[in-house]
Amino acid sequence: MQYFLITLMSVGIMLLYAVPGFVCVKTRLVKAESISSFAAILIYVCQPCLTVYSLDQADYTPSLLADMGIVFALSVLLQAAVLGVMFALLRRKSDDVRYRVANVAFAFGNCAFMGLPLLQAIYPDRPEVAAFSVAYLLGMNLMGWTVGSAIITRNKRYISLRKALINPATIALIVALPLFLTGTKLPGVLGDAVALLGRMTTPLCMLIMGMRLATVPIKGLFTSKLQYATIAFKQIAIPLIGLLLEWFLTIERYLREALFIMFCTPVASVVLNFAELLGEGQETAANMVLLGTSASVVTIPLLTMLVSALP
Repeated sequence: MQYFLITLMSVGIMLLYAVPGFVCVKTRLVKAESISSFAAILIYVCQPCLTVYSLDQADYTPSLLADMGIVFALSVLLQAAVLGVMFALLRRKSDDVRYRVANVAFAFGNCAFMGLPLLQAIYPDRPEVAAFSVAYLLGMNLMGWTVGSAIITRNKRYISLRKALINPATIALIVALPLFLTGTKLPGVLGDAVALLGRMTTPLCMLIMGMRLATVPIKGLFTSKLQYATIAFKQIAIPLIGLLLEWFLTIERYLREALFIMFCTPVASVVLNFAELLGEGQETAANMVLLGTSASVVTIPLLTMLVSALP
């Protein structure tokens, strides 16, 4: 019951962040064509800072690094499998950008912008959970900047070693990982600045979602069977499949629960951010992210209550 209340309150507060973005676009304080610029700030500035900040919160131990490796490997395995299976199933409908966006939305969850605050709320005495979010996010970004972008745009040039290695997520890790492994903490002023920018990811992410919502018909949120199917699969089936996979691993209970929480996170806002940057499928992505985030007020608390009741 404790997990249920914590996740319910945390998700509810995050949804409120979308309201100012919606109002700013509706009142024309922000122009719709500027939304992609906010997405660029999120992906190229705030998200890398979140990676550095998250690893700065954790203290290196060999066991923690091993646990991060498990999180990374399992996240990549699950996301790659979902992308591949759904690509095969939806291939005949790939001319429709809605299905290409759905293909990516099936696989990617909001493991950083929503997952990290949830983990920190549930495990306030375990700062190392921030490192798990980084490991999961790294796997998702490797998939997103390569396979995910190629699926959305139908352009195979995105599937390259260069795209996998030279992107904001991996560059941030190149900076943060040596500091983490050597136990070096960022000095006061610099650490505060990075922490502030990193913590901006969740509210900025939700602001962008509210902005995009203001540009699309509200009824589009509730009239698409594809959106309901995507959200049901991503936010119910995927967590249960992930729980089954990790059940075969000999890992500590809190790591199993932390992984499950990240599996439970709704359709990733990065799906919308990539759509904004790539210029395709923005409306579909916005609808899926918003409807999925709204539905997570129910799905995350119920599923976390379920896993907390398991032996």
